[in-house]
Amino acid sequence: MSLFFRAACRGVLPLALIAGGLPAFAASSPHTSSPASPPVTGRKARNTSPHIPSGTDRLVERIRVRGVARGPVTLSPVGQTTYSADRKDFAGHAAQSVADMMATVPGASFLQGNGPRDTVVSIRGSGARQSYGLRNLQVSEDGFPVTQPDGTARADLIDPHAYEGVDVFQGPASTLYGNYAINGAINFRTRSGASVHGLELGSDFGSFGMFNNYMTLGTGNRAYDFVLFASDVRGDGFIANSQYATSTENMRLRVSLSPTDRLVLKFINNVTDAFLPLRLSLDQYRLNPYQRGCATATGAAAGCGTVSLYRNGAYGPRMEVTPQQANLGRFDRRSIVGLRWEHDFTPRMVWHTQFTYDQRHIDQPTSTTAFVGPFNSYNVQTDLTRHDRLGTTPLTSYVAANFNYMDYGYQVYALLPQAGATRGSETSTSYGHQWNIGLRFQEDWQFAPQWHLVIGLGGTQSDIGAVQTVYSRNATATRAQYVTANRRFFNLAPEASVVFTPDKVWTWHARLGTAYATPGYSSFFVTPQGNYGNNTQLKSQSSLGIDLGTQWHPSPSLNVQATGFYEFYRNELVSQSAGVNTQAGSYTFNAPASQHRGVELAATWQALPRTLPGTKLRLSYTYDNQIYTDYTEILSNNTMSRSFSRKGNLIPGVMPHFLNARVLYDQPSGMLEGVGGFAEVTWRSAFFIDNANQLRVPGYGLLNLEIHYDPPARLGWVHRLHSYFEVQNVADSLYAAGATPVSDTLLADGQQAGKGVLSGKTGSIYAGSPRAFFGGVRVRF
Repeated sequence: MSLFFRAACRGVLPLALIAGGLPAFAASSPHTSSPASPPVTGRKARNTSPHIPSGTDRLVERIRVRGVARGPVTLSPVGQTTYSADRKDFAGHAAQSVADMMATVPGASFLQGNGPRDTVVSIRGSGARQSYGLRNLQVSEDGFPVTQPDGTARADLIDPHAYEGVDVFQGPASTLYGNYAINGAINFRTRSGASVHGLELGSDFGSFGMFNNYMTLGTGNRAYDFVLFASDVRGDGFIANSQYATSTENMRLRVSLSPTDRLVLKFINNVTDAFLPLRLSLDQYRLNPYQRGCATATGAAAGCGTVSLYRNGAYGPRMEVTPQQANLGRFDRRSIVGLRWEHDFTPRMVWHTQFTYDQRHIDQPTSTTAFVGPFNSYNVQTDLTRHDRLGTTPLTSYVAANFNYMDYGYQVYALLPQAGATRGSETSTSYGHQWNIGLRFQEDWQFAPQWHLVIGLGGTQSDIGAVQTVYSRNATATRAQYVTANRRFFNLAPEASVVFTPDKVWTWHARLGTAYATPGYSSFFVTPQGNYGNNTQLKSQSSLGIDLGTQWHPSPSLNVQATGFYEFYRNELVSQSAGVNTQAGSYTFNAPASQHRGVELAATWQALPRTLPGTKLRLSYTYDNQIYTDYTEILSNNTMSRSFSRKGNLIPGVMPHFLNARVLYDQPSGMLEGVGGFAEVTWRSAFFIDNANQLRVPGYGLLNLEIHYDPPARLGWVHRLHSYFEVQNVADSLYAAGATPVSDTLLADGQQAGKGVLSGKTGSIYAGSPRAFFGGVRVRF
């Protein structure tokens, strides 16, 4: 994966550094560094211009590569729509989660997951059906994978204070990123030690008992670069039973062993200890969004969520309890260790090889059961990049391979209706593995001064094997049912892109990309008849996407990018009812066809560069229209089943419109130099959360205000201080921060239930934060 064509056009060595389908590494070698570029602000789609005239300040095109001053930088394929958020966009205010980092990125939307930092990140609708984590995306940090081989990544380990920025690569991307990159990829970039150059201590504090203490230690030069970050954040939450404590450690060390060899060591550790409320129905949300007065089920206020637990923790009579009574929550640990060797065979041929170990250990009593177990994964990646010429034109060839393996073993226990999330009997176990092995290549050719062409092909062989044991109990016996599932998949993903830059004002790009995602192991254990059994006939879901875009830069004060996308999906994995009186109730199958289409817009405008040079307007907007084009859903009641065509229906969970607009001001000089702030409006439209398009979650708009002070250097030691104050949700609006799809219902007369029935279905909605106040201070030594 690369953006090396920009450097090639300037007659310097490019960068095309990727490993095994995961984001590449920008080498710290002087052989792969381009000349330093002027600072760039705002969002950047750094992927589509093969020619940037010297001296221009193009927000959407320029890339900064400083091999010594920065750690690994991930670059995107030519023509792929790419946006970045830099530290200045999120580090100066109350950035608590990945949503705060990526708020200004078009195409990215967010839903609240299961925990304070478990944000569901959706790129072009990729996470629309998820209640947790990041799915249908490949996620990495400093070039090391943080998506496990089963496609699972979570945002708990991300504290925005640790990062220099984030790059978002949008659209089908399995050619270079492999399995599960069906909607793109994300790479998080930590700060370099050289940029920190000392010790930073900071504290954030605010409403609902939030307190985050953090530190960053960094140092570096041409021989080495070291950065260490640690934070501890705690809070009471604004919903009952949502207290949390999260600690994070993040370290990166780069060492130059010789002029041609470098080692990079990466370490991440996160511990999340969070209580969890229950997701509500739309009716409950309207009555009691913050679940107040819900300490006990007996005499609880209206709108409280409850779970029904076996009194003896195994079978028989049940008892309703609230999350507080059962102490529902999560206690999870994630540890990642990676080591990369970078070697220059020649100034024009670079080799990277790395190994990553990733353990995710979960203990999640989140509803009627507790889910417990480790997920251990191992990832080996290697790539070779050669910069050459085809005749008189630059050509870069790239080849890569990867192998990753995950073994897991988890147990599921019924909960007892008592405090402490006490486990009862074991209800099921699952043990298994998944491995993926991939090969890929790419040819990047600048065949004319204004034209650039890239073609590539990637393939992955996947193997999934698992054994699930399901227990059923009564007063006299325990029955165990064993289900074995083994399946292999092979997928190919070609891509091609072209970029045309007729002048310094316009850039046009087009891309044809493909991607795939194999089914998860848990989908193999319920048959289409609704019984526990083998369901391994499932196919991989796949997509083919077309991006057409342009960037317009008529003056240094105005930058606009617009991209249209149209993506065709096949065999999308969907869960649905299995019929009347079935053992398991629902199963996973392949919906034959759907289409995702939309428009992304990013703009930065310095409206009054002479009279108010510190003022900027920033806008990001996405229109995302996703429909089923071939899908028949089966609904059942106690006596019958019926089929309903969903052709033409909107896919549930996908927000059709979302917008972020900011007015920013920073005083550049005078007595008030260093004073700044912004006013931000975030708008999300209403969206359906059921396949029949009966029930909508209301849209909302939020206003946030922030003011900060960065003292100028002339004030001496005071210059080392940063402080801010922020008000979020100024109007104290009620809004749904998370809403997962609900299943449609078949009434006794064989008709589909309307929104009056569906609005009573629980397990969907988390309310967003009411008005909140935050402040913080950071000091550098």
